[in-house]
Amino acid sequence: MSDYVLEAELRDKTGKGEARRLRRAGRVPAVIYGGNKPELPISLDYLSLSKLLDEEHFHTSIIEIKVKGSRGKNQGLLKDVQWHPITDDTTHLDFQRVSSSDVVHMEVPVHAVNFEKCPGVVKGGSVEMTRHALEVTCRADAIPESIEVDCGDLEVGDSVHVEDIKLPDGVEIQHDVNFTVLTLAAPTKMEAPAAEEEAAEEEATETAEGE
Repeated sequence: MSDYVLEAELRDKTGKGEARRLRRAGRVPAVIYGGNKPELPISLDYLSLSKLLDEEHFHTSIIEIKVKGSRGKNQGLLKDVQWHPITDDTTHLDFQRVSSSDVVHMEVPVHAVNFEKCPGVVKGGSVEMTRHALEVTCRADAIPESIEVDCGDLEVGDSVHVEDIKLPDGVEIQHDVNFTVLTLAAPTKMEAPAAEEEAAEEEATETAEGE
């Protein structure tokens, strides 16, 4: 079962001129590719699509695409979104055909959890993300919505590396180096201004006593 269903229309024409016409009509050009089948040019409703693109889970889910005027079932993963460089509007999407059992490579967001009460944060430290997403390999029906990094025991100066992360069953991260995913950074020191203020107070006291 797909978590999302999109209603799409076939595109009779392709090219920049047709793409501009579709966007003026409130639609977004897209293409479905892969699966040993020909590319299928489609268009989607802009407003409906914009709401879904704001949902993190949409980017890691199998999506059923119902194409008006096309036979057969289309389901795929969102592999690429193109945006207008000035208006930030969605201008094109690519969907890769998949079946539930296909092994896929996907970027999955990283979330730090349990950091609010960890020792390092209590002491004034802060979580600094080095990697906001990780590329995983797994079955298409087992893509995690996110990868959680437990920060509950971290002290200031501690780091979490990719090999420290507990992954869901069937999910792998291909890597040659045990790279850093996040660090618990030390608090910003305010000692210098405080010391200067204290010295100024002492000087004022000495001056007053001398008078």
